[in-house]
Amino acid sequence: MMFKNVFGSGFIVRTAHVILTWVITLILFLHDTDLRKQEERGELIQPVLFVLLVLVSVLLYFAVSLMDPGFVLSDGSDLQFTLGIAEETQDMIPPTTKSLRQRRCGHCLLQQPMRSKHCQTCQHCVRRYDHHCPWIENCVGERNHRWFVLYLAVQLLVLLWGLHMAWSGFTTAPTWQLWLRGNGVLLGTVAVVAVLSLTVLLLLGSHLYLVSLNTTTWEFMSRHRISYLKHCGVDENPFDRGALRNLWGFFCNWGAIVWEQVYFREGNDPI
Repeated sequence: MMFKNVFGSGFIVRTAHVILTWVITLILFLHDTDLRKQEERGELIQPVLFVLLVLVSVLLYFAVSLMDPGFVLSDGSDLQFTLGIAEETQDMIPPTTKSLRQRRCGHCLLQQPMRSKHCQTCQHCVRRYDHHCPWIENCVGERNHRWFVLYLAVQLLVLLWGLHMAWSGFTTAPTWQLWLRGNGVLLGTVAVVAVLSLTVLLLLGSHLYLVSLNTTTWEFMSRHRISYLKHCGVDENPFDRGALRNLWGFFCNWGAIVWEQVYFREGNDPI
């Protein structure tokens, strides 16, 4: 199934995210911001675009949150397709000094495709595991990673636009007490949106950087403990095909990638 139960363990997190999103949006329209001024003048293009962008961000959030990130569900034909290493073709893998054994997960007892990892929270092995994100209450893996990056980009655009609109709503007052009384809600909104903007900016930047290297958060942080990476040099990444090809493959290649074939590619081209 592509989507998990909406009312699963992440229901509270998802509900809180949606409520916070629309409460901030409502504040921007109730105070004397540029959005409200444009709405009152009948200039609806920017207000409508802003609301549509917020709606897109919420839909992307739910898509990434509820999507199957690439769970390994069986040792059957689906696993063999993903691995690309059926018994009759296993001898065709080129010999390499980077010896590797296929692992069987000690938790779900399934064979793990390369770059997969068992998530203790989701209780599944996840293909091309990146990390488990408490914000979306789901893993980020092979099937939803590009959507997660797209969501971060849209969310950052919404937050920066909202920050600009909130800032435009500040009014002057003769004293600090009167200013805080008139702008306190907007000031709190600016503080929350600024913190969220910085968080999303750092997340988006780090993910784009790792994608350009064709590595994951888990591989970047724990390469010394990962069987297929711990024997590689410090600057060696067997999956790196150059920044442009890595980015193209990540965003534009919708087919399943057999990482064993990339890892054991003929000649073991230097990284």
